[in-house]
Amino acid sequence: MSIILNLDVMLAKRKMRSRELAEAIGMTEQNLSLLKGGKVKGVRFATLEAICRHLDCQPGDLLEYRPDQEAWDGD
Repeated sequence: MSIILNLDVMLAKRKMRSRELAEAIGMTEQNLSLLKGGKVKGVRFATLEAICRHLDCQPGDLLEYRPDQEAWDGD
């Protein structure tokens, strides 16, 4: 996937554990883990807003675009 979620990086910068963030934003640890691992197809803006609010960051601090090599090889 071309969109990378750098939630691990932001959690490390804030010296926070996934469990603490999940509890603070009302999400299960399992769902947060799936989100961190890039195993989800999308994220609700409300969830992204809650994460940004709690981690005091911007969406751009969490999301990164990296083009898929396969996508470029076919063009």
